Amino acid sequence: MSKEKKDSVPELKEKKIKEPKVKEPKVKEPKKAKTKGPKEKKPLTEAQVERRKDMIKGLKDMIAPAVVIAVVALLIFIAVKLANRPEVYTDVRAYVREVEEGTVEPDLVLENDDLLLTLDPVSTRFTVKQKSTGKVWASYADGAENDAKALESEKEKLLSNIILSYSQVNGLETVFDSNSFSVGKGYYKTEQDGDTIKVFYSMGNIEREYIIPPAILAEDLDKWKSKMDRDASQYVSQYYKKYDIDKLGAKDDKDELLANYPALKDNILYILRSTAKENNKRVLEQHFEAAGYTFQDYVNDKQLDNAEKVNDKPIFNVEMDLRLEGNDLVVEIPFSGLEYKTQFPLYSIIPLPYFGAADTSKEGFMFVPEGGGAIINYNNGKSSQSDYYANVYGWDMCLRRDYVIHNTRNYFNVFGQATEGSSYICIMEDGASYASVRAAISGRINSYNYVDARYQLCQAERYDISSIANAAVYAFLEDLPEESIVQRYRFIDSSDYSDMARVYGEYLRERDGDYFTENTSEQAPVNVELVGAVDKVRQIMGIPVSLPLKLTTFKDAAEIMTELDAENIGDLSFKYTGWCNGGVNQKLLKKAKPISSLGSSGDLKKLSKTAEELGVDLYLDGITQYEHQSTIFNGFFSFRDAARLLTKERAELYQYSAVTYAAREGAKSYYLLHTDLSMKTANALAKAAGKYNTGISYNDVGMDLSSDFYRKKIYSREAVMDLDTELLKKQKDSGRKVSINMGNDYAAPYADIITNMDLKGNEYTLLDEMIPFYQMAIHGYINYTGDSLNLCGQDDELLLNSAEYGAGLNFTFMKESSFALQKTLYTQYYGAEYASWKDRMVEICRRYNSEMGHVFSQRMTGHRRLADGVFCTEYEDGTKVYVNYSYTDAYTADDGTLVKTRDYTVVR
Repeated sequence: MSKEKKDSVPELKEKKIKEPKVKEPKVKEPKKAKTKGPKEKKPLTEAQVERRKDMIKGLKDMIAPAVVIAVVALLIFIAVKLANRPEVYTDVRAYVREVEEGTVEPDLVLENDDLLLTLDPVSTRFTVKQKSTGKVWASYADGAENDAKALESEKEKLLSNIILSYSQVNGLETVFDSNSFSVGKGYYKTEQDGDTIKVFYSMGNIEREYIIPPAILAEDLDKWKSKMDRDASQYVSQYYKKYDIDKLGAKDDKDELLANYPALKDNILYILRSTAKENNKRVLEQHFEAAGYTFQDYVNDKQLDNAEKVNDKPIFNVEMDLRLEGNDLVVEIPFSGLEYKTQFPLYSIIPLPYFGAADTSKEGFMFVPEGGGAIINYNNGKSSQSDYYANVYGWDMCLRRDYVIHNTRNYFNVFGQATEGSSYICIMEDGASYASVRAAISGRINSYNYVDARYQLCQAERYDISSIANAAVYAFLEDLPEESIVQRYRFIDSSDYSDMARVYGEYLRERDGDYFTENTSEQAPVNVELVGAVDKVRQIMGIPVSLPLKLTTFKDAAEIMTELDAENIGDLSFKYTGWCNGGVNQKLLKKAKPISSLGSSGDLKKLSKTAEELGVDLYLDGITQYEHQSTIFNGFFSFRDAARLLTKERAELYQYSAVTYAAREGAKSYYLLHTDLSMKTANALAKAAGKYNTGISYNDVGMDLSSDFYRKKIYSREAVMDLDTELLKKQKDSGRKVSINMGNDYAAPYADIITNMDLKGNEYTLLDEMIPFYQMAIHGYINYTGDSLNLCGQDDELLLNSAEYGAGLNFTFMKESSFALQKTLYTQYYGAEYASWKDRMVEICRRYNSEMGHVFSQRMTGHRRLADGVFCTEYEDGTKVYVNYSYTDAYTADDGTLVKTRDYTVVR
């Protein structure tokens, strides 16, 4: 019967069952239920209903565990793949000092008209003599062998030219020093190549490895012997035994031989005799080397020998090049000369950690780039304080951090020492972005005062597998870029930090050439930041929506600009923040879109026209390295557009609590942009500035510097620095004016004004004095300001800082009342109401410009501490600016000038 006929039968029967008397259900009734749908189902019994409920409940109860099991299984799979990934064991050939016993090696010497460098080839330690003063600087802590304060391991470090640390996949860090792990064992070599001395260190727990085949195919040995003379060939034959698996001797164990030398199954081998002693191996190595046998040949032949002990200990090869350039010692560590086994990543390296280290008998100071600069006096007795440590150019945002207790930052690349009428500054040239500056005083772990730079090379990132394992698993940078570490030690015939700063300024002008141009304005720089809009959550038809809240419209900005220009208060410039793409908390800047509530595009052009007519600079500010609250509708897709951590996770960033130091609960995260996209947003901002005929204010370029481990397109921090430099140079060359924040040294030459410079930095207890070192180097060339006086909380203190450091003044204003910011997260702008601050601002700026305006076209030539809280800054025309931070009036000792309490006095 066809299917159609079968289906028709129930329909006919269905009409029959509509009689008044219904018979008991027949066997075919289930088919009726299937054909007629739910309405024809037989009602379930109470027991069936309960069973069904139990089944549904059971299935629901199983969903959550099933999901958890699936997630855990995935995590376990990832962890196993990470923890048990195949290790590629790379061989590193150790350098060996080949000198016959009794040989006296002459010193290696570099000399020019200014300096004399003498290196001892036995210890590799060296000295540099300043010919003009006779001062001798040692690469090590002189007399460290007799330091009663230091442990033996610490003494070895004090005598070392290199200190490095390495890590493993579990994150454990271990330290090696060149004296005990290289020179002391004879694993190094020195050579002089023209005007360069090269020192090659092999550091680690190294066993002597002779580059001779432990086992070799018969035809290969014949090939090498054919390249040797008769005596050498016979000598080699004497120490290798021939094995043929089909012609073994009575004492040969076939199974053992095949286990140790699997290639014997199909090949005839020659195997090094166990009777070969160290001196025999040394001679064999010479014969093979003369025949052209290489380290790679040795690596290949080692694979024939399973019995050969695998050297799985960490070994690090480091090349250090020394050369003299005029009055400079240049120390270079090329990354191409850094060799290490992949299972032991090279985490950090410190070149010349104790160069110029001074013991307790010396008087002098160390200079560190904290804020504008700081001095740590030798033997200052603050041994209970932690050593100084700060990251050059701040934190790399592409490195994860779970807690932030304190941020460190150096925005220029120099440290130094001064003693006995001489000094040096060490300029970190190549590789500065990987560096952290360290300084320590005598009395803690040794009896020496020293300052150095630690470079972090193979960055590390921890995988989060805490839910399935207690062990930590780390990812490391696999390959170092083709870069170098270069430190330039420039020696100075003075121990005055003002002279050190002057020499650093000369270096910057040499490096940056025509971009370092003299300032011609004789008015004090006054920067005004106008806040356009911030985001505020509002209810739209009962739905909370984040919308821009206008604080200063384009017309308001034009009015403020006109009013302040009429007051004649200095060299005015205006920075307009929060004018586009959502406001201060700016969304992705692929294209700059003015906020409609601030006015039309035409209003913005009128504002620009007003600035042009008044002769003041207007900068449109934008964020180009980050996105905030962006979605796919703003052109942002985090999986595509965010930078990547070493673990290849997206670089998601957080705000951190000042109480718990952890990420703030409830605060929205944001992303660091992929470098390629960041460059596009920077160009988009420049395009907008061109459209409206304004200057460009980069909110983050020149202040923040981050690497990017994006898939197969990795950017090192140095590479990003080069891109930022080229970006700023391009804008400078185009004639467009540029404003940046903070003023990192590589970016400063291309800026017309630097705002929010950290003048004083962190005044750690270890530091003895804060000085305007960086400011002395750039003053008279680049205008700069500190933070906003009206927002800093201590405007009188910041005003005095500005006077001492030769800085312009900075303010942040909005047209709206502070009450407009209620129920927003922008409490930092509570003091920004223009109407409340205008009169006080005008009063401060008029006096400042009247008394100090003329010094902004001059170089800063000196700085002195006259008494506690009293300082004097000098300029090339003889102007002296006295600043009194104390709460009592003070008279200067040199000319008897009265400096009132908490005030500044200018003497021309």
